[in-house]
Formats: sequence, structure tokens, C-alpha cells
Amino acid sequence: MTDKMKIIEVKQSVFADNDADAEKLRKELKSEKTFLLNLMSAPGSGKTTTLVQTINRLEKDLKIGVMEADIDSDVDAYTIAEKTNAKSIQLHTGGMCHLDADMTRQGVKELDTKDLDLAILENVGNLVCPAEFDTGASMNVCILSVPEGDDKPLKYPLMFTICDAMIINKIDVCDYFDFDMEKVREYAYKRNPNLKIFPISAKTGEGVDEWCNWLKEKVTEWNK
Repeated sequence: MTDKMKIIEVKQSVFADNDADAEKLRKELKSEKTFLLNLMSAPGSGKTTTLVQTINRLEKDLKIGVMEADIDSDVDAYTIAEKTNAKSIQLHTGGMCHLDADMTRQGVKELDTKDLDLAILENVGNLVCPAEFDTGASMNVCILSVPEGDDKPLKYPLMFTICDAMIINKIDVCDYFDFDMEKVREYAYKRNPNLKIFPISAKTGEGVDEWCNWLKEKVTEWNK
């Protein structure tokens, strides 16, 4: 290397800047007593359906708003608006497969979270990119659906490492798939021994109350 050439570790710099911005956003939301939930999963896992079930169970106790993130389309935001009383906005990422702290901040501003107890970010459907970026959320949760298979924690380790909880959705179709509930728990705990696991069916409502009660406790603790 000569004096005319300099090597810059761009990836490290980008992550460092994002982490600093994320921590700043987290503190701002904490001061407003707004809990930000970052919900991640692969496409088709049932994020939006799970959110509808969750919001309708918690809306009597919490003021809730939702940010729906997608590369394009506004289908999910309309679904939330039609099936719940929560305020919702759609975020288009312009081709990006994730949200970072700055993009989340823009969403928080448009959603106007000051009067919200719980703001939910439904991240872009992807098990890789969203896990790499701190959004400034109070808590990260991922959804793994039964049709995806029980080996996902082995294939996408970072997602399950950085999450506080994992929802196993679509348990109503377990009999139709080669899905081992004990194996998926084993694999998930291998990545994160402290992971909370909630088997649910967003379609039938089975298990959703346990998930909602736990989330309500976390929001209440955060907002004290």
C-alpha cells in the first residue's frame, strides 16, 4: 500500500454508524415510553395475520401503531387498517431487503409514536438481511412457520441469535408436514439459550393469548 491508496472497511463503518443511530433512537423511544417491536420472518410465515390477532387482543390495554415494510405494495398496511383499529403506515424500501435505524426513524416520525404504547415494525420478509441491522427496536421477534421446516435455526443462525422470542406459527398444520417441534426447540436454543418460544396458530388463535400476555408484560416493564 502506498500513500496514495487507502483501504476503508466500509461494512464495518456502515454497521458502526447504524448501531449508534439505533441506540439513539432506542433511547428517544424509551423517553417517550414507546416500545418498538421489530418483527421478522421469511415471506409467507404469517406475520401480518399474527399481528392482526395480536393487536385485536391487546388494543383494549395498549395504544398500538404498525409500520409495514416491503420492497413494494401496500397490501399489508391495508390489511392492518381493515382488520384492526391500529394506526398503520406502509414503508417502501426502494429495493432494500431490510430496514436500518435511519429508515426506521423515518417510519417512527410518520407514524407519530408519541402517544403510542407499542409500535410494531413488520420488517421485510427475509431471514438474512434484517437480522444484520439494529433498527433501534426495544425487542426483536422472529416467526418461523411449520411449512418452512424445523431446521431454519441451523441455516440462518444470526436471526435466531439476535431475537428475544420466536413464534412458531401454523401449528394447526403440523400433521401435514415433516416438522419436529422438539428438534426446532433444540436447534433454536443452540443458537440462543434465552430465547422465548411461542407455538401458535394465527389462523385458529391457538397459543396466541400466551404470546400476547408475555408481550404485554414486556411493554409494561419498558414503559414504567
